[in-house]
Amino acid sequence: MLSLAGLSLMSAVALSVWLVVRENLSSTPAPALTARPTLSESNVLPPTHSDRLLVPMADHATHDLASIVSADDVPSSRRVGIVAGHAGYDPGAVCPNGLTEAEVNMAVVRIVVELLSQQGYQVDLLEEFDTRLKGYRADALVSIHADSCEVPGASGFKVARVTHSAIPEAEDRLVECLYREYEAVTGLPRHPNSITDNMTNYHAFHEIDPYTPGAIIEIGFMLEDYAYIVRRPRMIARGIVNGILCFLQQNP
Repeated sequence: MLSLAGLSLMSAVALSVWLVVRENLSSTPAPALTARPTLSESNVLPPTHSDRLLVPMADHATHDLASIVSADDVPSSRRVGIVAGHAGYDPGAVCPNGLTEAEVNMAVVRIVVELLSQQGYQVDLLEEFDTRLKGYRADALVSIHADSCEVPGASGFKVARVTHSAIPEAEDRLVECLYREYEAVTGLPRHPNSITDNMTNYHAFHEIDPYTPGAIIEIGFMLEDYAYIVRRPRMIARGIVNGILCFLQQNP
């Protein structure tokens, strides 16, 4: 009888402990899921000197590279030249915080080269006055630049090709593909009214082989478009790459 009473007492204690633990577990709220941060006015900080370290950030590009072309469809012999504006020559435009256009350009260019290489293309990363530009032959050449920090209120991007082209139809297609795809991915407006002679008579256009389709893109203004071109270089690069792939698909 004592043994039976002891067992009953132990069972009652165990049951009480289990009920307490169960009650505590059920009353503890589940951890909340952390929302992925988005780019908004509340979390975009003004330019600081620390922002000179340009780190590619995740983005929500509307066009996916795979939706345009797959690596299996790209002949490995196709070549693309990408000029990093001002690289190896000068800083380009300089912001009050010390951020330089050359830094912004190179951050984007490196991602462009990476993405095109992943698609199976041979890609040449070229400096501003690269000796390889003389007679350069490729399926396309694009020079990447950014506009200055000294134009308050100005926002947008622009694309141009050489004024007197040996292949105007091909270069017009390259320009239009860059306009359309870059605009679709970034949401930035077109700013064609600020195209200058330095763009339409860009020195590289007169150095490369005249039958290499070429274009120059100013990706945005480093003041008003700072949150895009500095904080989201991967999104910017995707817009450029999609434009190049758009053109190359039309020119097999």
